[in-house]
Amino acid sequence: MAQLLLLQNVYYIVLEVMAVYFFMLASLNIIDMRTHTRKAKDRSGPLVSVLVPARNEEENIGACLESLQKQSYQNYEILVIDDNSTDSTATITRAIAEKDSRVRFFTGAPLPADWYGKPYALQQLSREARGDIFIFTDADTVHGPDSVSWAVSNIIGSKVDFISGYIKQELFTLGERLTVPLMFFLTGFAIPISFNRWFRNGTFAAAVGQFIAIRSEVFRQIGGFEPVKKKTSEDVYFVRYIRERGYKTMFLDIKDHVRCRMYNGYHAAMQGIGKNIFDFFQQRSPVLLVIALAVLAFLFLPFPLLIIEAIGRGAYFRQTLSVNILFTLTWIIVFLDRKITWIYALLWPLMFLNLLYMATWSWFRTVSGKGFLWKGRIVK
Repeated sequence: MAQLLLLQNVYYIVLEVMAVYFFMLASLNIIDMRTHTRKAKDRSGPLVSVLVPARNEEENIGACLESLQKQSYQNYEILVIDDNSTDSTATITRAIAEKDSRVRFFTGAPLPADWYGKPYALQQLSREARGDIFIFTDADTVHGPDSVSWAVSNIIGSKVDFISGYIKQELFTLGERLTVPLMFFLTGFAIPISFNRWFRNGTFAAAVGQFIAIRSEVFRQIGGFEPVKKKTSEDVYFVRYIRERGYKTMFLDIKDHVRCRMYNGYHAAMQGIGKNIFDFFQQRSPVLLVIALAVLAFLFLPFPLLIIEAIGRGAYFRQTLSVNILFTLTWIIVFLDRKITWIYALLWPLMFLNLLYMATWSWFRTVSGKGFLWKGRIVK
């Protein structure tokens, strides 16, 4: 009995310490991103190549390219590759390219067995790009007039080799609101962004593939996407690889310049994010198991424990209440910073439960060999 009481006391002490840490980490990361993000000032400078991979993007590619055509920065080109689409993506893109000499259209080669689709499409585009700075951006993004200027201003102004960050996520359904914000988990609960600048260790590096800017010289020196050609979360492994080779990287705030509705509904969001989870942990089952148990015990469990303590007037009610308040505040400040309606931050227990479900699904689909159906392809 005494040992059980001791374990309970230790658990709640650890829980309270973690809750304080998460709140401070999220706050400091927000401050860090805002402090080190420079305003878009450069309107001229080195040639920038904007590279857009497009596979079955007929609903998005037009708006994406139209926004990229209206940039305040003067010296840039737009390269789009049709990655073997089965819809009218190529027709739409070709028509735009014919009217604007800055837009160059390419048809992708068949996908080799040892590559995944997106990195291979971008690798092909990079061979045609002429810029001193490459911007990789998804076909479902919409850019403000200063997105290219912002990239140049931050790479040159901060004297770094690589930048990425959070763009504005547009969420329209409950399923999207329970799933897409999980992408903020790393900077809200795990990685101090400042470590990205201080340490060469790639563990602390972060990137979001929706918007990445890199000096073309550095890109070519590392072999482009060759080192991450068989990764579903190629953006994360890409920045880690770059960081570990001594190049300077930064993770910044891009929400004022680029927006995106990442997924259309819960099923698409679960498929899109879920396929990356097990791969993120290098497909190591023991590591995923430990992380899943930690999420269950220290991130999801506090909420049901609060209900149990409140109903039973338990001895740990004060501790569970303080932990739940801090978790709620952590999610609220993250949502407010990302310009997402803050009321949905109150759903954080369901978000963590959803994360556990997606992690289990990601593990099962991988180890069973079933893989993931993504944009008409099976990814294993």
